Amino acid sequence: MDFKQLWLNAQDLWGALDRHPLLHAGLALILLLVIALVLGRVARYLILHASRMLGRQPALHWINDFRHNKVFQRLAQMTPSLVIQFGLHLVPELSKTAMVFLGNVALAFTILFLLLSVSALLNALLDIYARTEHARTRSIKGYVQLAKMVLYVFGAIIIVATLIDRSPLLLLSGLGAMSAVILLVYKDTLLSFVASVQLTSNDMLRVGDWIEMPQVGADGDVVDITLHTVKVQNFDKTIVSIPTWRLMSESFRNWRGMQQSGGRRIKRSLFIDASGVRFIRDDEEEKLSQVHLLTDYMSRKKAELKAWNEAQGNVAAMSANRRRMTNIGTFRAYALAYLKSHREIQPNMTCMVRQMQTTAQGIPLEIYCFTTTTVWADYERIQGDIFDYLLAVLPEFGLSLYQQPSGGDLRSGLLPAVLGSAHIPEAQKHLM
Repeated sequence: MDFKQLWLNAQDLWGALDRHPLLHAGLALILLLVIALVLGRVARYLILHASRMLGRQPALHWINDFRHNKVFQRLAQMTPSLVIQFGLHLVPELSKTAMVFLGNVALAFTILFLLLSVSALLNALLDIYARTEHARTRSIKGYVQLAKMVLYVFGAIIIVATLIDRSPLLLLSGLGAMSAVILLVYKDTLLSFVASVQLTSNDMLRVGDWIEMPQVGADGDVVDITLHTVKVQNFDKTIVSIPTWRLMSESFRNWRGMQQSGGRRIKRSLFIDASGVRFIRDDEEEKLSQVHLLTDYMSRKKAELKAWNEAQGNVAAMSANRRRMTNIGTFRAYALAYLKSHREIQPNMTCMVRQMQTTAQGIPLEIYCFTTTTVWADYERIQGDIFDYLLAVLPEFGLSLYQQPSGGDLRSGLLPAVLGSAHIPEAQKHLM
Protein backbone atom coordinates (compact mmCIF):
# COMPACT_ATOMS: atom_id res chain seq x y z
CA MET A 1 0.00 0.00 0.00
CA ASP A 2 1.50 3.35 -1.04
CA PHE A 3 1.44 6.61 0.86
CA LYS A 4 -1.29 8.02 -1.39
CA GLN A 5 -3.65 5.26 -0.39
CA LEU A 6 -2.87 5.79 3.31
CA TRP A 7 -3.56 9.49 2.94
CA LEU A 8 -6.94 8.75 1.29
CA ASN A 9 -7.86 6.33 4.09
CA ALA A 10 -6.94 8.91 6.70
CA GLN A 11 -9.13 11.49 4.93
CA ASP A 12 -12.03 9.03 4.86
CA LEU A 13 -11.58 8.32 8.60
CA TRP A 14 -11.45 12.02 9.38
CA GLY A 15 -14.60 12.58 7.35
CA ALA A 16 -16.35 9.76 9.20
CA LEU A 17 -15.37 11.39 12.52
CA ASP A 18 -16.81 14.70 11.29
CA ARG A 19 -20.09 12.89 10.54
CA HIS A 20 -20.11 11.37 14.11
CA PRO A 21 -19.25 14.17 16.57
CA LEU A 22 -19.81 12.02 19.68
CA LEU A 23 -17.33 9.42 18.44
CA HIS A 24 -14.90 12.22 17.59
CA ALA A 25 -15.19 13.74 21.06
CA GLY A 26 -14.91 10.33 22.76
CA LEU A 27 -11.73 9.38 20.95
CA ALA A 28 -10.24 12.80 21.71
CA LEU A 29 -11.07 12.40 25.42
CA ILE A 30 -9.48 8.94 25.46
CA LEU A 31 -6.38 10.34 23.82
CA LEU A 32 -6.28 13.21 26.33
CA LEU A 33 -6.62 10.73 29.20
CA VAL A 34 -3.77 8.58 27.86
CA ILE A 35 -1.56 11.64 27.47
CA ALA A 36 -2.43 12.75 31.02
CA LEU A 37 -1.55 9.35 32.49
CA VAL A 38 1.73 9.19 30.57
CA LEU A 39 2.69 12.69 31.69
CA GLY A 40 1.74 11.73 35.26
CA ARG A 41 4.12 8.76 35.14
CA VAL A 42 6.88 10.92 33.71
CA ALA A 43 6.33 13.65 36.31
CA ARG A 44 6.33 11.05 39.11
CA TYR A 45 9.62 9.54 37.90
CA LEU A 46 11.32 12.91 37.51
CA ILE A 47 10.15 14.28 40.88
CA LEU A 48 11.03 11.13 42.84
CA HIS A 49 14.40 10.79 41.12
CA ALA A 50 15.24 14.44 41.80
CA SER A 51 14.17 14.16 45.45
CA ARG A 52 16.26 10.99 45.87
CA MET A 53 19.32 12.76 44.49
CA LEU A 54 18.80 15.83 46.66
CA GLY A 55 18.17 13.71 49.76
CA ARG A 56 21.73 12.42 49.60
CA GLN A 57 23.04 15.88 50.49
CA PRO A 58 23.68 16.17 54.26
CA ALA A 59 22.23 19.69 54.36
CA LEU A 60 19.00 18.49 52.71
CA HIS A 61 18.36 15.38 54.81
CA TRP A 62 14.84 16.65 55.58
CA ILE A 63 13.91 15.87 51.97
CA ASN A 64 14.08 12.18 52.91
CA ASP A 65 11.29 12.77 55.43
CA PHE A 66 9.20 14.34 52.67
CA ARG A 67 9.94 11.40 50.40
CA HIS A 68 9.16 8.74 53.03
CA ASN A 69 5.83 10.40 53.79
CA LYS A 70 5.02 10.49 50.01
CA VAL A 71 4.77 14.28 49.74
CA PHE A 72 6.37 14.33 46.28
CA GLN A 73 4.36 11.32 45.15
CA ARG A 74 1.10 13.07 46.07
CA LEU A 75 2.18 16.19 44.21
CA ALA A 76 3.01 14.11 41.12
CA GLN A 77 -0.47 12.58 41.24
CA MET A 78 -1.93 16.02 40.55
CA THR A 79 -0.39 16.03 37.05
CA PRO A 80 -3.05 13.97 35.19
CA SER A 81 -5.96 16.03 36.54
CA LEU A 82 -4.15 19.29 35.73
CA VAL A 83 -3.46 18.10 32.17
CA ILE A 84 -7.13 17.20 31.73
CA GLN A 85 -8.25 20.56 33.13
CA PHE A 86 -6.15 22.58 30.71
CA GLY A 87 -6.60 20.18 27.78
CA LEU A 88 -10.39 19.99 27.69
CA HIS A 89 -10.69 23.08 25.50
CA LEU A 90 -8.63 21.26 22.85
CA VAL A 91 -11.21 18.46 22.57
CA PRO A 92 -13.37 19.10 19.48
CA GLU A 93 -17.14 18.61 19.35
CA LEU A 94 -17.35 18.72 23.20
CA SER A 95 -20.48 20.38 24.52
CA LYS A 96 -20.29 23.14 27.11
CA THR A 97 -22.14 21.04 29.70
CA ALA A 98 -19.74 18.13 29.31
CA MET A 99 -16.75 20.46 29.42
CA VAL A 100 -17.98 22.04 32.66
CA PHE A 101 -18.75 18.64 34.24
CA LEU A 102 -15.43 17.06 33.27
CA GLY A 103 -13.56 20.19 34.30
CA ASN A 104 -15.20 20.10 37.74
CA VAL A 105 -14.37 16.42 38.17
CA ALA A 106 -10.75 17.04 37.19
CA LEU A 107 -10.59 20.03 39.56
CA ALA A 108 -12.04 17.90 42.37
CA PHE A 109 -9.27 15.32 41.85
CA THR A 110 -6.69 18.10 41.85
CA ILE A 111 -8.02 19.41 45.18
CA LEU A 112 -8.11 15.86 46.60
CA PHE A 113 -4.46 15.17 45.79
CA LEU A 114 -3.52 18.65 47.04
CA LEU A 115 -5.17 17.81 50.40
CA LEU A 116 -3.31 14.52 50.54
CA SER A 117 -0.07 16.38 49.79
CA VAL A 118 -0.66 18.83 52.63
CA SER A 119 -1.54 15.95 54.97
CA ALA A 120 1.69 14.15 54.01
CA LEU A 121 3.58 17.40 54.53
CA LEU A 122 2.20 17.66 58.07
CA ASN A 123 3.32 14.08 58.77
CA ALA A 124 6.79 14.89 57.46
CA LEU A 125 7.03 18.00 59.65
CA LEU A 126 5.95 15.88 62.63
CA ASP A 127 8.76 13.42 61.94
CA ILE A 128 11.28 16.26 61.66
CA TYR A 129 10.05 17.76 64.94
CA ALA A 130 10.25 14.36 66.66
CA ARG A 131 14.05 14.41 66.28
CA THR A 132 14.44 17.75 68.06
CA GLU A 133 15.08 18.27 71.77
CA HIS A 134 11.72 20.01 72.24
CA ALA A 135 9.87 16.83 71.22
CA ARG A 136 10.90 15.22 74.52
CA THR A 137 8.92 17.76 76.51
CA ARG A 138 6.30 19.04 74.04
CA SER A 139 4.22 16.79 71.82
CA ILE A 140 2.52 18.44 68.82
CA LYS A 141 0.89 15.27 67.52
CA GLY A 142 -2.52 16.37 68.82
CA TYR A 143 -2.26 19.73 67.05
CA VAL A 144 -1.23 18.02 63.81
CA GLN A 145 -4.20 15.67 64.04
CA LEU A 146 -6.56 18.59 64.67
CA ALA A 147 -5.11 20.50 61.70
CA LYS A 148 -5.58 17.45 59.47
CA MET A 149 -9.15 17.05 60.67
CA VAL A 150 -9.97 20.69 59.87
CA LEU A 151 -8.18 20.30 56.53
CA TYR A 152 -10.24 17.26 55.59
CA VAL A 153 -13.52 18.86 56.62
CA PHE A 154 -12.97 22.04 54.60
CA GLY A 155 -11.44 20.04 51.75
CA ALA A 156 -14.52 17.81 51.59
CA ILE A 157 -16.76 20.90 51.50
CA ILE A 158 -14.74 22.42 48.64
CA ILE A 159 -14.74 19.14 46.68
CA VAL A 160 -18.49 18.70 47.02
CA ALA A 161 -19.08 22.33 46.08
CA THR A 162 -16.86 21.87 43.03
CA LEU A 163 -18.71 18.75 41.87
CA ILE A 164 -22.15 20.36 42.17
CA ASP A 165 -20.82 23.65 40.73
CA ARG A 166 -21.94 25.73 43.69
CA SER A 167 -20.20 28.16 45.99
CA PRO A 168 -18.59 26.60 49.11
CA LEU A 169 -20.14 29.41 51.15
CA LEU A 170 -23.55 27.80 50.69
CA LEU A 171 -22.36 24.58 52.30
CA LEU A 172 -20.57 26.48 55.05
CA SER A 173 -23.75 28.39 55.87
CA GLY A 174 -25.53 25.04 56.11
CA LEU A 175 -22.92 23.83 58.56
CA GLY A 176 -23.57 26.93 60.65
CA ALA A 177 -27.21 25.95 60.93
CA MET A 178 -26.11 22.46 62.04
CA SER A 179 -23.67 23.76 64.67
CA ALA A 180 -25.58 22.07 67.52
CA VAL A 181 -25.36 18.70 65.79
CA ILE A 182 -21.69 19.26 64.97
CA LEU A 183 -20.88 20.10 68.60
CA LEU A 184 -22.66 16.94 69.70
CA VAL A 185 -20.84 14.75 67.18
CA TYR A 186 -17.40 16.27 67.87
CA LYS A 187 -17.86 16.65 71.63
CA ASP A 188 -15.04 14.24 72.50
CA THR A 189 -12.77 15.87 69.92
CA LEU A 190 -13.32 19.35 71.37
CA LEU A 191 -12.84 18.11 74.94
CA SER A 192 -9.67 16.25 73.94
CA PHE A 193 -8.29 19.30 72.14
CA VAL A 194 -8.83 21.56 75.16
CA ALA A 195 -7.31 18.91 77.44
CA SER A 196 -4.34 18.48 75.10
CA VAL A 197 -3.69 22.22 75.10
CA GLN A 198 -3.83 22.37 78.90
CA LEU A 199 -1.61 19.31 79.37
CA THR A 200 0.99 20.69 76.98
CA SER A 201 0.92 24.33 78.07
CA ASN A 202 1.13 23.42 81.78
CA ASP A 203 3.78 20.74 81.11
CA MET A 204 1.70 18.14 82.96
CA LEU A 205 2.51 15.23 80.67
CA ARG A 206 5.34 14.24 78.36
CA VAL A 207 6.21 11.21 76.28
CA GLY A 208 8.35 8.97 78.50
CA ASP A 209 6.74 10.02 81.79
CA TRP A 210 5.84 7.32 84.26
CA ILE A 211 2.22 7.90 85.27
CA GLU A 212 -0.14 6.01 87.53
CA MET A 213 -3.93 6.12 87.05
CA PRO A 214 -5.53 3.19 88.93
CA GLN A 215 -9.09 3.96 87.82
CA VAL A 216 -8.21 3.00 84.24
CA GLY A 217 -5.58 0.39 85.05
CA ALA A 218 -2.62 2.52 83.92
CA ASP A 219 0.76 2.21 85.62
CA GLY A 220 3.67 2.66 83.25
CA ASP A 221 5.39 4.90 80.70
CA VAL A 222 3.62 7.26 78.30
CA VAL A 223 4.53 6.11 74.78
CA ASP A 224 2.28 8.33 72.65
CA ILE A 225 0.16 11.47 73.05
CA THR A 226 -2.45 12.07 70.35
CA LEU A 227 -5.48 14.31 70.02
CA HIS A 228 -7.94 11.76 71.34
CA THR A 229 -5.90 9.28 73.39
CA VAL A 230 -2.78 8.93 75.51
CA LYS A 231 -1.14 5.51 75.23
CA VAL A 232 0.53 4.10 78.35
CA GLN A 233 2.65 0.96 78.30
CA ASN A 234 2.30 -0.76 81.65
CA PHE A 235 5.20 -2.59 83.24
CA ASP A 236 3.63 -5.90 82.19
CA LYS A 237 3.94 -4.61 78.58
CA THR A 238 0.19 -4.15 78.11
CA ILE A 239 -1.04 -0.97 76.44
CA VAL A 240 -3.73 1.23 78.01
CA SER A 241 -5.37 3.93 75.88
CA ILE A 242 -6.72 6.79 77.99
CA PRO A 243 -9.01 9.46 76.50
CA THR A 244 -7.10 12.73 76.69
CA TRP A 245 -9.95 14.60 78.37
CA ARG A 246 -9.94 12.12 81.29
CA LEU A 247 -6.45 13.24 82.25
CA MET A 248 -7.88 16.70 82.96
CA SER A 249 -11.18 15.65 84.54
CA GLU A 250 -9.60 12.99 86.78
CA SER A 251 -6.42 12.83 88.85
CA PHE A 252 -3.30 10.89 87.95
CA ARG A 253 0.17 10.57 89.45
CA ASN A 254 3.21 11.61 87.45
CA TRP A 255 6.53 10.24 88.72
CA ARG A 256 8.63 12.66 86.65
CA GLY A 257 9.45 14.75 89.73
CA MET A 258 10.96 11.70 91.41
CA GLN A 259 13.02 10.86 88.34
CA GLN A 260 14.30 14.42 88.01
CA SER A 261 15.17 14.70 91.70
CA GLY A 262 17.71 11.90 91.39
CA GLY A 263 16.41 9.94 94.38
CA ARG A 264 13.57 7.52 95.03
CA ARG A 265 11.94 7.21 98.43
CA ILE A 266 12.12 4.16 100.67
CA LYS A 267 9.24 4.10 103.14
CA ARG A 268 8.79 0.75 104.82
CA SER A 269 8.36 -0.39 108.42
CA LEU A 270 9.84 -3.10 110.61
CA PHE A 271 7.22 -4.41 113.06
CA ILE A 272 9.08 -5.10 116.32
CA ASP A 273 7.68 -7.60 118.80
CA ALA A 274 6.72 -5.49 121.82
CA SER A 275 7.52 -8.30 124.28
CA GLY A 276 11.22 -7.94 123.50
CA VAL A 277 11.48 -4.21 124.37
CA ARG A 278 13.52 -3.66 127.57
CA PHE A 279 16.30 -1.63 129.14
CA ILE A 280 19.90 -2.32 128.17
CA ARG A 281 22.01 -4.08 130.79
CA ASP A 282 25.43 -2.78 131.79
CA ASP A 283 27.27 -5.55 129.99
CA GLU A 284 25.24 -4.95 126.83
CA GLU A 285 25.94 -1.25 127.12
CA GLU A 286 29.67 -1.87 127.13
CA LYS A 287 29.37 -4.25 124.20
CA LEU A 288 27.31 -1.86 122.08
CA SER A 289 29.74 0.98 122.85
CA GLN A 290 32.30 -0.88 120.78
CA VAL A 291 30.08 -0.87 117.69
CA HIS A 292 31.59 1.61 115.26
CA LEU A 293 28.29 3.17 114.17
CA LEU A 294 27.15 3.58 117.78
CA THR A 295 30.35 4.94 119.37
CA ASP A 296 29.38 8.62 119.21
CA TYR A 297 25.75 7.93 120.09
CA MET A 298 26.58 5.78 123.12
CA SER A 299 29.13 8.22 124.56
CA ARG A 300 26.80 11.16 124.08
CA LYS A 301 23.79 9.29 125.47
CA LYS A 302 25.65 7.99 128.53
CA ALA A 303 26.86 11.47 129.38
CA GLU A 304 23.35 12.86 128.99
CA LEU A 305 21.76 10.18 131.17
CA LYS A 306 24.48 10.43 133.82
CA ALA A 307 23.98 14.17 134.13
CA TRP A 308 20.22 13.79 134.35
CA ASN A 309 20.33 11.02 136.97
CA GLU A 310 22.83 12.92 139.11
CA ALA A 311 20.54 15.94 139.04
CA GLN A 312 17.72 13.81 140.53
CA GLY A 313 19.66 13.11 143.71
CA ASN A 314 18.80 10.15 145.95
CA VAL A 315 15.53 9.36 144.15
CA ALA A 316 17.52 8.19 141.14
CA ALA A 317 18.40 5.06 143.10
CA MET A 318 14.95 3.69 142.33
CA SER A 319 14.64 2.03 138.93
CA ALA A 320 11.50 3.94 138.01
CA ASN A 321 13.14 7.28 138.73
CA ARG A 322 16.29 6.61 136.74
CA ARG A 323 16.68 7.15 133.00
CA ARG A 324 18.27 4.29 131.06
CA MET A 325 18.80 3.33 127.44
CA THR A 326 16.41 0.91 125.78
CA ASN A 327 17.27 -1.68 123.19
CA ILE A 328 14.68 -0.35 120.72
CA GLY A 329 15.96 3.22 121.04
CA THR A 330 19.54 2.08 120.56
CA PHE A 331 18.54 0.04 117.53
CA ARG A 332 16.76 3.08 116.11
CA ALA A 333 19.94 5.13 116.48
CA TYR A 334 21.98 2.32 114.92
CA ALA A 335 19.62 2.03 111.94
CA LEU A 336 19.80 5.80 111.35
CA ALA A 337 23.60 5.77 111.51
CA TYR A 338 23.68 2.82 109.13
CA LEU A 339 21.49 4.66 106.60
CA LYS A 340 23.57 7.83 106.78
CA SER A 341 26.76 5.86 106.19
CA HIS A 342 25.28 3.92 103.27
CA ARG A 343 26.87 5.07 100.01
CA GLU A 344 23.68 4.48 97.98
CA ILE A 345 21.44 6.64 100.18
CA GLN A 346 21.03 10.33 99.27
CA PRO A 347 22.79 12.43 101.92
CA ASN A 348 21.00 15.65 100.91
CA MET A 349 17.46 14.30 101.27
CA THR A 350 15.35 13.41 104.27
CA CYS A 351 16.69 10.40 106.16
CA MET A 352 15.18 9.19 109.42
CA VAL A 353 14.06 6.16 111.41
CA ARG A 354 10.87 6.91 113.31
CA GLN A 355 8.69 4.95 115.70
CA MET A 356 5.05 4.86 114.67
CA GLN A 357 1.98 4.21 116.80
CA THR A 358 1.91 0.73 118.28
CA THR A 359 -0.47 -1.68 116.57
CA ALA A 360 -1.71 -5.21 117.15
CA GLN A 361 1.12 -6.40 114.90
CA GLY A 362 3.85 -4.84 117.03
CA ILE A 363 5.79 -1.57 117.17
CA PRO A 364 6.40 -0.13 113.67
CA LEU A 365 9.86 1.33 113.09
CA GLU A 366 9.61 3.16 109.76
CA ILE A 367 12.66 3.52 107.54
CA TYR A 368 12.35 6.78 105.58
CA CYS A 369 15.12 7.74 103.15
CA PHE A 370 15.95 8.23 99.46
CA THR A 371 18.23 6.19 97.22
CA THR A 372 20.84 7.73 94.95
CA THR A 373 19.23 6.20 91.86
CA THR A 374 15.74 6.11 90.38
CA VAL A 375 16.29 2.98 88.29
CA TRP A 376 13.67 0.49 89.40
CA ALA A 377 15.88 -2.61 89.54
CA ASP A 378 18.66 -0.82 91.44
CA TYR A 379 16.13 0.75 93.81
CA GLU A 380 14.67 -2.64 94.72
CA ARG A 381 18.16 -4.08 95.21
CA ILE A 382 19.20 -1.27 97.56
CA GLN A 383 15.97 -1.49 99.52
CA GLY A 384 16.27 -5.27 99.82
CA ASP A 385 19.89 -5.07 100.99
CA ILE A 386 19.04 -2.52 103.67
CA PHE A 387 16.18 -4.51 105.14
CA ASP A 388 18.07 -7.80 104.87
CA TYR A 389 20.80 -6.32 107.03
CA LEU A 390 18.48 -4.68 109.56
CA LEU A 391 16.47 -7.89 109.95
CA ALA A 392 19.64 -9.86 110.54
CA VAL A 393 21.07 -7.41 113.10
CA LEU A 394 17.90 -7.21 115.24
CA PRO A 395 18.91 -10.09 117.59
CA GLU A 396 22.11 -8.19 118.49
CA PHE A 397 19.83 -5.76 120.35
CA GLY A 398 17.62 -8.42 121.89
CA LEU A 399 14.77 -7.64 119.48
CA SER A 400 12.74 -9.72 117.07
CA LEU A 401 10.07 -9.15 114.47
CA TYR A 402 6.43 -9.74 115.24
CA GLN A 403 5.05 -12.70 113.31
CA GLN A 404 1.55 -14.10 113.54
CA PRO A 405 1.38 -17.76 114.62
CA SER A 406 1.34 -20.22 111.73
CA GLY A 407 -0.02 -23.75 111.54
CA GLY A 408 3.34 -25.20 112.56
CA ASP A 409 3.51 -22.89 115.62
CA LEU A 410 0.07 -24.00 116.76
CA ARG A 411 0.87 -27.67 116.31
CA SER A 412 4.15 -27.38 118.20
CA GLY A 413 2.36 -25.67 121.08
CA LEU A 414 -0.83 -27.74 121.24
CA LEU A 415 0.34 -31.30 120.58
CA PRO A 416 2.47 -31.64 123.76
CA ALA A 417 -0.44 -30.28 125.78
CA VAL A 418 -2.88 -32.74 124.20
CA LEU A 419 -0.61 -35.81 124.38
CA GLY A 420 0.89 -34.96 127.76
CA SER A 421 4.46 -34.49 128.87
CA ALA A 422 5.07 -38.24 128.82
CA HIS A 423 4.41 -38.32 125.11
CA ILE A 424 6.65 -35.42 124.12
CA PRO A 425 8.87 -37.61 121.88
CA GLU A 426 5.76 -38.91 120.17
CA ALA A 427 4.52 -35.32 119.70
CA GLN A 428 7.83 -34.38 118.15
CA LYS A 429 7.49 -37.38 115.86
CA HIS A 430 4.13 -36.09 114.67
CA LEU A 431 5.76 -32.74 113.86
CA MET A 432 8.47 -34.31 111.70
